[in-house]
Amino acid sequence: MEILKVENLTKIYGKDTTKVVALDNVSFSVEKGEFVAIVGASGSGKSTLLHLIGGVDRPTSGKVYIDGKNIYNFDDDKLAIFRRRQIGLIYQFYNLIPILNVEENITLPLALDNRKIDKEALNDLLKLLGLQSRKNHLPNELSGGQQQRTSIGRALITNPALILADEPTGNLDSKASDEIVALLKKSNKELNQTIIMITHNMEIAKFADRIIKIEDGRIVEEVNS
Repeated sequence: MEILKVENLTKIYGKDTTKVVALDNVSFSVEKGEFVAIVGASGSGKSTLLHLIGGVDRPTSGKVYIDGKNIYNFDDDKLAIFRRRQIGLIYQFYNLIPILNVEENITLPLALDNRKIDKEALNDLLKLLGLQSRKNHLPNELSGGQQQRTSIGRALITNPALILADEPTGNLDSKASDEIVALLKKSNKELNQTIIMITHNMEIAKFADRIIKIEDGRIVEEVNS
């Protein structure tokens, strides 16, 4: 089942002499439960692509369908609600709320949406993340790897259509990086969670089912890993 379809996606910044084509007519699709890595050098357009898929920015032209819905048909308010409910975002720098503990940070998307917390599902998620003993700790009491696991939990808690991970290991040492990628792979297999991860690290990309390589805003290669 196709969960994501990207059609002729283009993003242009500036005009005339300052014109920059960040994405140039990109098209691809992702099946439900697939783990896809998007790789490319700095400035290749991979972060722009991720932001457009996540509805964080709007394209110059093209369409993004998530679960059959063209997300750019939504106005800004409806897009924000859709993004909160259907897209889990994982960033390089965690973006945790410093005054909230692990459990509160993870359940924040539910609180913002006035949704009831399923305690059993939360406990299962804390177990998956290896954070049961840390659930009452504040972010400054956690290691970098534990903070990133908390941000992954926050992305997973709503059972979204897509998880979008933007260089999720970029701020971690090699041991913690391996643990985070293994956790993403585990959530992909055990929860059937669809994941799109951007990275410049080919060794990390090999954990994915498929690798899409981008250069100068265009897809230049797709391989099954």
